[in-house]
Amino acid sequence: MIRDITIGQYYPVNSPIHSMDARVKLIITFLFILTLFFVNTFLGYIFVILCMSAVIKASKVPLKFMLKGIKGILIIILFTAFINVFMTRGEHILFEWGIFTVTTEGILIAIKMCIRIVLLVIGSSILTLTTTPIQLTDGIEYILRPFKKIGVPAHEIAMMMTIALRFIPTLLDETDKIMKAQQARGADFDSGSLLQRAKSLIPILVPLFISSFRRADELAMAMEARCYHGDENRTRMNVMILKSSDYRAVIILVAYCIALIVLRFAASQFSFIW
Repeated sequence: MIRDITIGQYYPVNSPIHSMDARVKLIITFLFILTLFFVNTFLGYIFVILCMSAVIKASKVPLKFMLKGIKGILIIILFTAFINVFMTRGEHILFEWGIFTVTTEGILIAIKMCIRIVLLVIGSSILTLTTTPIQLTDGIEYILRPFKKIGVPAHEIAMMMTIALRFIPTLLDETDKIMKAQQARGADFDSGSLLQRAKSLIPILVPLFISSFRRADELAMAMEARCYHGDENRTRMNVMILKSSDYRAVIILVAYCIALIVLRFAASQFSFIW
């Protein structure tokens, strides 16, 4: 399951999504996440899924590769479904036992929340899978550049965010190696009570923390050896320029947002359960 997490990885391939400007992809991803909290009907979620399917096909990233990332958050999805099913009050009661009550409204909300989490993870994964670390850093820094006038270190924040994001697959790979090494020495992580399983994670967490600090120290020394001084007198070999495809993507985004507004307005007017 450790290797199934795809957030933070980059999938190298030539596609229209890969060639887009990082700033446009960041803005689109941010607005896409906001629209997920705006959608409240199944018809809206179906429309979002169809649009995301078109984006995935255009990115040329295999669908199986993206769906692997869902395995890493399966526990979160199940926990969210449990909370919404048994803790949501409604008029149409299907089952009741003690403090637990299952209603039709709770089931519908649980399904919507699970779909929202899956779309949120896949949408965020598309950004990192189609954007290199350098492009992502430059895009974040450009977006935060107006805040430099009030003393916000835009470049440093962008660099920290990108390093943290790109360290996710590295740490996951390191965790997988440590688990296999401990299992080869007779460690058992699958049997026993919950407390025993938690204690068995100590031989993994200790070397993982040590390895993380060592990698951070090596990265700091490498940046210092290359005379890295943040945004001071820094130039770029590749200047970010918006292309016609980026403007088309913005137009498609505007049409997408308008369509979601129309769908929500129609649902509120005609009381569609969908």
